[in-house]
Amino acid sequence: MLPNRMNLTKQTEEHLKKLKQFTGISPNVSARIAFFRSIESGFKCTNSATVKLDGALVLDKVTWLGETQLVTELMMKWHYPDLKGRELMAAWAAHVEDGIAAIRNHKQLLELSNTILN
Repeated sequence: MLPNRMNLTKQTEEHLKKLKQFTGISPNVSARIAFFRSIESGFKCTNSATVKLDGALVLDKVTWLGETQLVTELMMKWHYPDLKGRELMAAWAAHVEDGIAAIRNHKQLLELSNTILN
């Protein structure tokens, strides 16, 4: 399963913080949205060993995943059955990075919610 303490890439963190400034959605909630957008799009992390998790925002798993913890971990294990620990966290971070690309430029909450619903 995913480690108890997790972080993202610095670039992804910056996108999450910028999105919070515009929409008011906290980085952990927007990371959840981004993760599931990435899963829905069919993205597959090919080499989690090369993902450099250099972000400063290190949160516990419960904070990052919230009520989606069980389903997130199950999705990760289903997509990446051979990965464990740090490599699995890197794959999760790659999914968040992939998913945030689709929503990072929204300036208003209504605009973001319309994108998510479509």
